Amino acid sequence: MNQIITFTEFDSIPLFKRGKVRDIYDLGESLLMVATDRISAFDLILPNGIPSKGKVLTQISLFWFEQMKGILDNHVITADVEEYPEILSPYRELLRGRSMLVKKAKPMPVECIVRGYLSGSAWSDYKASGKICGITLPEGLLESQKLPEPIFTPSTKAEEGHDINITFEEVVEIVGEKRAAFLREKSIEVYKRASEIAEEKGIIIADTKMEFGVFEDRLILIDELLTPDSSRFWAKGDYSPGRPQESFDKQIVRDYLISLNWDKRPPAPTLPHDIVERTSKRYQEILKILTGKELDHS
Repeated sequence: MNQIITFTEFDSIPLFKRGKVRDIYDLGESLLMVATDRISAFDLILPNGIPSKGKVLTQISLFWFEQMKGILDNHVITADVEEYPEILSPYRELLRGRSMLVKKAKPMPVECIVRGYLSGSAWSDYKASGKICGITLPEGLLESQKLPEPIFTPSTKAEEGHDINITFEEVVEIVGEKRAAFLREKSIEVYKRASEIAEEKGIIIADTKMEFGVFEDRLILIDELLTPDSSRFWAKGDYSPGRPQESFDKQIVRDYLISLNWDKRPPAPTLPHDIVERTSKRYQEILKILTGKELDHS
């Protein structure tokens, strides 16, 4: 089923939450998480989706969840549609490859971001103050330069608009000292492990955002993990500090939108066919590099 899925709705199954990309349904003891092909840019969902994007995000997340089991548990119960509850049987083909049955964890109210390289908003903050989330960095660093050590740069979770960067001390105020220390330690550990795996495959992970939740009094990884939507992936062979790097993500879409005379307010423009196709190929390319597997379009 290689159709573009930008919206889902299932009879008799209540919608739990609809995010920018994922639709989450309440199954009672568990949740059904569906990654659609929706794409957002500049905090707006665009009118048309990217073919197979949801499948790519799901397959990459599953790969990383498996890799991190020695560090931390995660929320996945199963991603095999044949093992889903009977109520979902009419929708198996739609859900195949783009969904997970997950534990009902209570999300932590902070985004856990780890940066190994100086890019994006971190570069802007560094240029302005020499700091990121209250962390003072050495003088004279270049854009995209590798940091001496990965740093934990958390943010708030915004339902709409931009997340706001916060300091570690503010995380302590929000979740308590013990949990804050755990989130920082495990986030950096996950990032370091992922970076080792990715670099062996010729990919630099510049930064990544992950989410944690509480399940049975334990903190576990939830949502997505180390996908092109939550991370900056750079080709190691093309890497050169002192300039922006080309990313394996929706950069093609952002660049196209920047080229328009659009004020970044609703309604968002419709993407032309060639931009959609190039973006889809870019997502599938990073899936193949990281996991070694082609996308199953069945």
